[in-house]
Amino acid sequence: MLEENQMRASLWEISVFLQFLSNCVVGASLEEITEEEEEEDEKKSAMSEASSTKLKEGTFQIVGTLSKLDNLQPDFAVETYCAISREDLLMRLLECDVIIYNITENPQQVEEAIWAVSALNEEVSHFEKRKVFILVSTVMTWARSKPLDPDDSEMPFTEEDYRRRKHHPNFLDHINAEKMVLKFGKNAKKFSTYVVAAGLQYGVEEGFLHTFFKTAWLGEAPALPVFGDGTNVIPAIHVLDLAGVIQNIIDHVPKRHYLVAVDDSVHTLEDLVKCISRTTGPGKIQKVPKENAFLTKDLTQECIDHLLVNLRMEALFVKENFNIRWVAQTGFVENINNILKEYKQSRELLPIKICILGPPAVGKSSIAEALSKYYRLHHIKLKDVISEAIAKLEARIAPREGMGGEEESEEEEEEENVEDAQELLDGIRESMDQNAEEDEEEEEEIRGKMFPFDKLIIPEFVCSLDASDDFLKERVMNLPENIVAGTHYSQDRFLQALSNYRDINTEDETVFNYFDELEIHPIYIDVGKLEDVQNRLAIKQLIKEIGEPRNYGLTDEEKAEEERRVAEERLAKEAVEEAEREQKEAMETAEKTALWEEWNKRLEEVKREERELLEAQSIPLRNYLMTYVMPTLMQGLNECCKVRPDDPVDFLAEYLFKNNPEMQ
Repeated sequence: MLEENQMRASLWEISVFLQFLSNCVVGASLEEITEEEEEEDEKKSAMSEASSTKLKEGTFQIVGTLSKLDNLQPDFAVETYCAISREDLLMRLLECDVIIYNITENPQQVEEAIWAVSALNEEVSHFEKRKVFILVSTVMTWARSKPLDPDDSEMPFTEEDYRRRKHHPNFLDHINAEKMVLKFGKNAKKFSTYVVAAGLQYGVEEGFLHTFFKTAWLGEAPALPVFGDGTNVIPAIHVLDLAGVIQNIIDHVPKRHYLVAVDDSVHTLEDLVKCISRTTGPGKIQKVPKENAFLTKDLTQECIDHLLVNLRMEALFVKENFNIRWVAQTGFVENINNILKEYKQSRELLPIKICILGPPAVGKSSIAEALSKYYRLHHIKLKDVISEAIAKLEARIAPREGMGGEEESEEEEEEENVEDAQELLDGIRESMDQNAEEDEEEEEEIRGKMFPFDKLIIPEFVCSLDASDDFLKERVMNLPENIVAGTHYSQDRFLQALSNYRDINTEDETVFNYFDELEIHPIYIDVGKLEDVQNRLAIKQLIKEIGEPRNYGLTDEEKAEEERRVAEERLAKEAVEEAEREQKEAMETAEKTALWEEWNKRLEEVKREERELLEAQSIPLRNYLMTYVMPTLMQGLNECCKVRPDDPVDFLAEYLFKNNPEMQ
């Protein structure tokens, strides 16, 4: 046996197997499980054990590859690698004592698994100690196997029949990988190879069944689909039980190299879907043609093949030779409560329970509706719950027509049911009509007691909305008539309801004191001070106090719709901004044009005034020139034109000097 601190396991598709093995002590499965240990295991949560990341002494040391570089390294892994070459990968494999390849989750791992077992087989002569190679395959390599007994179709296949298995056409690579792994395991002293044909895996994040869980959880479909008639038997196993099988193979190193890993159940597709619908969703199923499975976007071809397989298998060798602390040996349906708990924890689906209280017209319904949409919660209204309960009781006591000819015992039983229902209905109505006040002595006794409460329905957050009476009255007065009609917002009914609320919710006597005693301290919001008609500020404040949603995020369609809405809002905003910008530019242009025209107008006016002034100033000068200068000058110019002297300027000057009238 190898030393515990030298045992290392490698799984080249990080999964819950490694998480489970990281908490398993090497060789622990070699010891028989006592009844006391089984009782202790039943008290423990398998999910909590698998999710524990604290390394224990003597446990398997985990190394493995990451599918993406940006993935965070799991806490339970000692080392992780990403995007390494085949040569480097082989060196890492040679350092490990146990190599596990899971080809059920990612078909692309098939080719690498074949290469890995071939490469390790070539290095067998250099092994210093025995290595174990485990290939986790699927029962789909048995999907087309002929029945063992033509007259008994319910006879299950076991490990001993593996040579007779016939694969599904889409799983040719898987069966070839199985044959290759078994082929290289002949030298068991140095290199032991094993193939585990696992059933449909469920538990934790639910694997191939996740689509049904998600559809049921979101509650958007009236019924869960069952593809085909739903009578096909699906071999299945809890993922942690499959991890237990792997642990036993590592510890026992059995002589049988082909093993089947399934639970003891014989569940059909209809059984599985009906169970999910009953415990998680609407409680109804709807049988649809098999072809509809291909229209479901979240279902891959591999998933559809697993859901439509019809195969009976029994893990005979595993049950007789291995010591497994079973999580769900009896099957999916019998262990649905624990499976559902694992599903919610692993998917972080922890719905928030919010209670919103306050006076009438403060905005409870609108805020609750907005929070329900944001957190994807059910909006439960007290009035609707009471009305539904009364309607159901009335339906039970309503007289049935055409029921004659029944036996006396059935009639008596029916009469008793009717009487019980009538009595219960009368009690509810009587309680609703009675005054809620009690005697002072009873109140004193109640005050000193702490009554038990149901943790399933107690709210996690309590919100107290409030506002002044004047604010509430003004809000109701401003409501449209079509909204007020038929509601308690009419003047008389509203004032009475508001008065009743104030009377029963004093500072000393209020339901909020009860929540304070439970350490659920209410969130107080004064809606009147926010001055927000649509309560957007109150909703924003509540979301900040409550935190992020603990539910599924938006689907691809919802993301596309949200992106489209955001794009439309952005385009609309840009269009408005563009229109405003163009309008502003047009106004600025018009203003500039008007100013330019005004400036030109004033400039022309100035020029006209200057011309008039110059003309007025030039009249005396013009008269002077015309009287004393122009006659002689014109004569000199005419004479210059006749003579055409070489120096006309000198000629003209001499002419003017000789013919100056004042000189004559």
